[in-house]
Amino acid sequence: MTYGITRERSLELLHQHLNNPNLIKHCLASEAVMRALARHFSEDEELWGLTGLLHDLDVELTLDDLSRHTHETVRILREEGVAEEILDAIRMHNEHAHNDKRSERFHHALAAGETITGLIIATALVYPDKKLASVKPKSVRKRYKEKLFAAGADRAIIAECEEIGIPIPDFCDLCLEAMQGIADALGL
Repeated sequence: MTYGITRERSLELLHQHLNNPNLIKHCLASEAVMRALARHFSEDEELWGLTGLLHDLDVELTLDDLSRHTHETVRILREEGVAEEILDAIRMHNEHAHNDKRSERFHHALAAGETITGLIIATALVYPDKKLASVKPKSVRKRYKEKLFAAGADRAIIAECEEIGIPIPDFCDLCLEAMQGIADALGL
Protein backbone atom coordinates (compact mmCIF):
# COMPACT_ATOMS: atom_id res chain seq x y z
CA MET A 1 0.00 0.00 0.00
CA THR A 2 1.14 3.54 -0.66
CA TYR A 3 0.84 6.16 2.06
CA GLY A 4 2.09 9.18 0.16
CA ILE A 5 5.03 9.47 2.56
CA THR A 6 7.87 7.34 3.88
CA ARG A 7 9.05 7.04 7.44
CA GLU A 8 12.28 8.79 6.42
CA ARG A 9 10.37 11.78 5.02
CA SER A 10 8.14 11.77 8.11
CA LEU A 11 11.21 12.08 10.34
CA GLU A 12 12.51 14.94 8.17
CA LEU A 13 9.22 16.76 8.59
CA LEU A 14 9.26 16.21 12.35
CA HIS A 15 12.71 17.75 12.62
CA GLN A 16 11.66 20.57 10.31
CA HIS A 17 8.56 21.51 12.32
CA LEU A 18 9.41 20.51 15.91
CA ASN A 19 12.32 22.01 17.84
CA ASN A 20 11.56 20.51 21.25
CA PRO A 21 13.29 17.11 21.49
CA ASN A 22 10.62 15.92 23.95
CA LEU A 23 7.91 16.50 21.35
CA ILE A 24 9.87 14.44 18.85
CA LYS A 25 10.21 11.70 21.47
CA HIS A 26 6.46 11.88 22.08
CA CYS A 27 5.89 11.31 18.36
CA LEU A 28 8.31 8.36 18.36
CA ALA A 29 6.55 6.89 21.40
CA SER A 30 3.18 7.37 19.68
CA GLU A 31 4.51 5.59 16.60
CA ALA A 32 5.67 2.63 18.70
CA VAL A 33 2.31 2.41 20.46
CA MET A 34 0.39 2.64 17.19
CA ARG A 35 2.52 -0.10 15.63
CA ALA A 36 1.82 -2.33 18.63
CA LEU A 37 -1.90 -1.60 18.38
CA ALA A 38 -1.85 -2.37 14.64
CA ARG A 39 -0.24 -5.74 15.40
CA HIS A 40 -2.83 -6.37 18.12
CA PHE A 41 -5.68 -5.73 15.68
CA SER A 42 -3.96 -7.28 12.63
CA GLU A 43 -4.07 -3.87 10.93
CA ASP A 44 -1.55 -2.17 8.63
CA GLU A 45 1.42 -1.51 10.92
CA GLU A 46 3.08 1.00 8.60
CA LEU A 47 -0.11 3.03 8.17
CA TRP A 48 -0.78 3.14 11.89
CA GLY A 49 2.88 3.82 12.73
CA LEU A 50 3.20 6.73 10.31
CA THR A 51 0.02 8.22 11.71
CA GLY A 52 1.37 8.06 15.24
CA LEU A 53 4.67 9.56 14.13
CA LEU A 54 3.09 12.52 12.34
CA HIS A 55 0.06 13.30 14.52
CA ASP A 56 1.52 16.31 16.38
CA LEU A 57 3.51 17.89 13.55
CA ASP A 58 1.94 21.33 14.11
CA VAL A 59 1.95 21.47 17.90
CA GLU A 60 4.67 24.15 18.07
CA LEU A 61 3.21 26.05 15.14
CA THR A 62 -0.24 26.22 16.75
CA LEU A 63 1.21 26.84 20.23
CA ASP A 64 -1.08 24.24 21.82
CA ASP A 65 -4.16 26.15 20.59
CA LEU A 66 -6.54 23.19 20.45
CA SER A 67 -8.88 25.05 18.11
CA ARG A 68 -6.06 25.15 15.51
CA HIS A 69 -4.08 22.00 16.37
CA THR A 70 -4.13 19.41 13.56
CA HIS A 71 -5.37 21.87 10.92
CA GLU A 72 -1.81 22.83 10.00
CA THR A 73 -0.62 19.23 10.17
CA VAL A 74 -3.33 18.19 7.72
CA ARG A 75 -2.46 21.10 5.41
CA ILE A 76 1.27 20.30 5.46
CA LEU A 77 0.73 16.58 4.92
CA ARG A 78 -1.88 17.08 2.21
CA GLU A 79 0.71 19.16 0.30
CA GLU A 80 3.08 16.19 0.67
CA GLY A 81 0.44 13.90 -0.85
CA VAL A 82 -0.14 11.86 2.32
CA ALA A 83 -3.00 9.35 2.24
CA GLU A 84 -6.38 10.70 3.37
CA GLU A 85 -6.76 7.85 5.86
CA ILE A 86 -3.74 9.19 7.77
CA LEU A 87 -5.04 12.76 7.55
CA ASP A 88 -8.46 11.74 8.87
CA ALA A 89 -7.01 9.95 11.88
CA ILE A 90 -4.68 12.87 12.67
CA ARG A 91 -7.58 15.29 12.36
CA MET A 92 -9.77 13.19 14.64
CA HIS A 93 -7.21 12.80 17.42
CA ASN A 94 -8.19 16.40 18.21
CA GLU A 95 -11.91 16.12 17.63
CA HIS A 96 -12.57 19.42 19.42
CA ALA A 97 -10.98 21.38 16.56
CA HIS A 98 -13.29 19.78 14.03
CA ASN A 99 -16.64 19.65 15.83
CA ASP A 100 -16.78 15.94 15.22
CA LYS A 101 -16.65 12.73 17.27
CA ARG A 102 -14.30 9.79 16.87
CA SER A 103 -16.13 6.72 15.65
CA GLU A 104 -13.50 4.51 13.98
CA ARG A 105 -11.16 2.11 15.75
CA PHE A 106 -8.15 3.75 14.06
CA HIS A 107 -9.16 7.17 15.42
CA HIS A 108 -9.79 5.92 18.97
CA ALA A 109 -6.48 4.03 18.90
CA LEU A 110 -4.52 7.15 17.96
CA ALA A 111 -6.23 9.35 20.54
CA ALA A 112 -5.86 6.84 23.38
CA GLY A 113 -2.41 5.69 22.30
CA GLU A 114 -0.81 9.09 21.99
CA THR A 115 -2.36 10.21 25.27
CA ILE A 116 -1.09 7.28 27.34
CA THR A 117 2.50 7.96 26.27
CA GLY A 118 2.60 10.95 28.63
CA LEU A 119 1.38 8.86 31.55
CA ILE A 120 3.98 6.17 30.85
CA ILE A 121 6.83 8.67 30.54
CA ALA A 122 5.76 10.42 33.75
CA THR A 123 5.70 7.03 35.50
CA ALA A 124 9.26 6.28 34.33
CA LEU A 125 10.47 9.68 35.51
CA VAL A 126 9.48 9.02 39.13
CA TYR A 127 11.70 5.93 39.23
CA PRO A 128 15.19 6.52 40.64
CA ASP A 129 16.89 5.47 37.37
CA LYS A 130 14.25 7.15 35.16
CA LYS A 131 14.25 4.12 32.84
CA LEU A 132 11.30 2.54 31.08
CA ALA A 133 12.88 -0.86 31.68
CA SER A 134 12.29 -0.40 35.41
CA VAL A 135 8.60 0.42 35.03
CA LYS A 136 6.29 -2.45 35.88
CA PRO A 137 2.88 -2.70 34.18
CA LYS A 138 1.14 -2.52 37.58
CA SER A 139 2.81 0.86 38.18
CA VAL A 140 1.27 2.33 35.03
CA ARG A 141 -2.12 0.87 35.96
CA LYS A 142 -1.81 2.35 39.47
CA ARG A 143 -0.78 5.77 38.14
CA TYR A 144 -3.68 5.71 35.69
CA LYS A 145 -6.04 5.68 38.69
CA GLU A 146 -4.28 8.67 40.29
CA LYS A 147 -6.05 11.57 38.55
CA LEU A 148 -3.55 14.19 39.74
CA PHE A 149 -0.54 12.22 38.51
CA ALA A 150 0.35 13.35 34.97
CA ALA A 151 -2.92 15.27 34.97
CA GLY A 152 -2.43 16.28 31.33
CA ALA A 153 -2.88 12.64 30.30
CA ASP A 154 -6.65 12.79 29.92
CA ARG A 155 -8.01 9.57 31.44
CA ALA A 156 -11.25 9.84 29.45
CA ILE A 157 -9.27 9.76 26.19
CA ILE A 158 -7.09 6.88 27.38
CA ALA A 159 -10.28 5.03 28.35
CA GLU A 160 -11.35 5.08 24.70
CA CYS A 161 -9.24 1.92 24.44
CA GLU A 162 -12.24 0.14 25.92
CA GLU A 163 -14.40 1.33 23.03
CA ILE A 164 -12.10 -0.60 20.70
CA GLY A 165 -12.09 -3.73 22.83
CA ILE A 166 -8.98 -3.40 24.98
CA PRO A 167 -9.50 -3.20 28.75
CA ILE A 168 -7.51 -0.41 30.41
CA PRO A 169 -5.10 -2.76 32.26
CA ASP A 170 -4.27 -4.59 29.01
CA PHE A 171 -3.90 -1.28 27.16
CA CYS A 172 -1.46 0.01 29.79
CA ASP A 173 0.58 -3.19 29.47
CA LEU A 174 0.63 -3.19 25.66
CA CYS A 175 1.63 0.47 25.43
CA LEU A 176 4.34 0.19 28.09
CA GLU A 177 5.85 -2.79 26.29
CA ALA A 178 5.81 -0.90 22.99
CA MET A 179 7.61 2.07 24.52
CA GLN A 180 10.11 -0.15 26.32
CA GLY A 181 11.01 -1.49 22.90
CA ILE A 182 12.28 1.95 21.83
CA ALA A 183 13.58 3.12 25.21
CA ASP A 184 16.98 4.08 23.78
CA ALA A 185 15.40 6.38 21.17
CA LEU A 186 13.35 7.97 23.95
CA GLY A 187 16.37 8.41 26.21
CA LEU A 188 14.57 6.49 28.91
